[in-house]
Amino acid sequence: MIDPKISLAFSIYSNKGAYALLLGSGISRSCGVPTGWEIVLDLVRKVAKLEGEDCDPNPAEWFMNKFGVEPDYSGLIDIIAKSPTERQQFLRAYFEPISEEQEQSLKSPGAAHKAVAQLVASGYIRVILTTNFDRLIERALEEIGIPPTVISTPDQIMGALPLVHSGVTVVKLNGDYLDTRIKNTALELATYDDGTNRLLDRILDEYGLVVCGWSAEWDAGLRAAIERCPSRRFTTFWAVHSGLSEAGHRLAQFCKAELIQIPDANHFFEDLWENVRTLNEMNSPHPLSAKMAIATVKRYLVDPAASIRLHDLVYEETEKLVIDLGVHNFPGEMSERHTEELVSRMKKYEALCETLCSIISVGCYWGVQQQTKLWISSLDRLGNQTYQTPRSYQYLTNLRLYPALLVFYCAGIASMASRNYHTLYSLFLEAKARLSPYNKKEPYCSLVYPIAIVDEEIFKKQPGMAQSYTPISDHLFRRLRPIMKELLPDDDVFENVFDKFEYLLGLVHADLNREGHEGSDYLWGPFGSFVYKRRFPEANTPKQIEKELQEQGANWLPLKAGLFGGSLERANLVRTKYGVLLSRLNIY
Repeated sequence: MIDPKISLAFSIYSNKGAYALLLGSGISRSCGVPTGWEIVLDLVRKVAKLEGEDCDPNPAEWFMNKFGVEPDYSGLIDIIAKSPTERQQFLRAYFEPISEEQEQSLKSPGAAHKAVAQLVASGYIRVILTTNFDRLIERALEEIGIPPTVISTPDQIMGALPLVHSGVTVVKLNGDYLDTRIKNTALELATYDDGTNRLLDRILDEYGLVVCGWSAEWDAGLRAAIERCPSRRFTTFWAVHSGLSEAGHRLAQFCKAELIQIPDANHFFEDLWENVRTLNEMNSPHPLSAKMAIATVKRYLVDPAASIRLHDLVYEETEKLVIDLGVHNFPGEMSERHTEELVSRMKKYEALCETLCSIISVGCYWGVQQQTKLWISSLDRLGNQTYQTPRSYQYLTNLRLYPALLVFYCAGIASMASRNYHTLYSLFLEAKARLSPYNKKEPYCSLVYPIAIVDEEIFKKQPGMAQSYTPISDHLFRRLRPIMKELLPDDDVFENVFDKFEYLLGLVHADLNREGHEGSDYLWGPFGSFVYKRRFPEANTPKQIEKELQEQGANWLPLKAGLFGGSLERANLVRTKYGVLLSRLNIY
């Protein structure tokens, strides 16, 4: 099922200007701006202090007992600041930063406000509804040269241009902090005036809605407006951080809203802007999510300021894949039709891994050495998700490392293609995996290779596979070709790099096993489809590597990256003994 965030990006991109935003206090709290109720409680504490009393731990209850009415924003302001000038100066402290706060970027537009401004600047959003009193969204727009039309009072509605003639309209449903007529109490929020209701009815009828940072708990008048909307021309998307209130849950069900789980408003709007921007750059209304990820990664790789975003993208895609690889999708107990089960699971794994394979391959091809830890972290996570259920077949337990194998191959091939051997060293030796929680972690080159992960005897029972010398390697070659097509468009070049990667994987595996086998004339290591191409000089990978070693000596790039301990003598010894193994294979 497509990720709701991707669905939202498609909807915003494909229906330019047709969606309105509904923003609540959740979008501004991370910027240090208090909610309206938080201001009321702070004002009550100030009143209590003037009265010489302690109102904690329940300021609202204290006020009710003291004055016989619920605390009211306007009434409290009248008590504390009498003149309009005094009120204005008094309120600035809640919404405008002092010098210390400016240094911490508090009470200033945050990442979410700035991402929304970018969506507006690109024409994707033209109407913003907000229950907030602050001016952060207006400031974010003005910072990029977009003066918004702001409606915060009933009289402003009367004089406003029609929405289609306004560049962007910000409707502040509960008022502005410098106007003491703001709505804050339950009674004030219960209804809107006729002009505001007519404007809301039009917006909710004509536009789709993207909700973020709004709980729906207090704004009864806004809930009523949404409930009386006669049509649902566009999907309602509702971004949720930690669950909805009871009122919000009922309203979401009424609207048939698509819920989107988010870490916070900043990540949500930044991701939305990046996804829409990527779709726009690709100039296609229906690209695959993997292609979107590739375009995003390319931007992040070259932007030093985007290192955190790159980390989050890799982390989130890895975690999403880990969840999808759970026992709910791949149970341990299955039928005894092993070949069918093996092939079916491999196809499922391949489909789930496509996006991460694309991300990691692009990262390893274009990235710098400092970014290697991201790819290793992802491989470590994938390589330690295996487990055995009491009645699980061993071939299924081993197969749980198949996603790790796919990503490992993509990363390694991309690293070799770009001659990024320091990354390849880390992929081979620093990334760790294990077959089960009871096994110790081992370097990828020791554990993650085709015949260790996929049962070759079962795999070869497919029709037409019995005579294949290296069936799993051949399958990987065919399966990974489309993923690597953008990085390696030439088929012959891809085949050469693929074979070199598998050959070097075999050499490094053999090198790790050399201790204790000094007296043996050969060293074992995994091998791939390059073994049956040795009779063709132009495709003889072992001969190519031998020639490179002879010509480059200690300057051979894999040695300079640290493979074989950086020793030319050791590399030649391993190559010779691994070559003895290859010569004994009954291939021809």
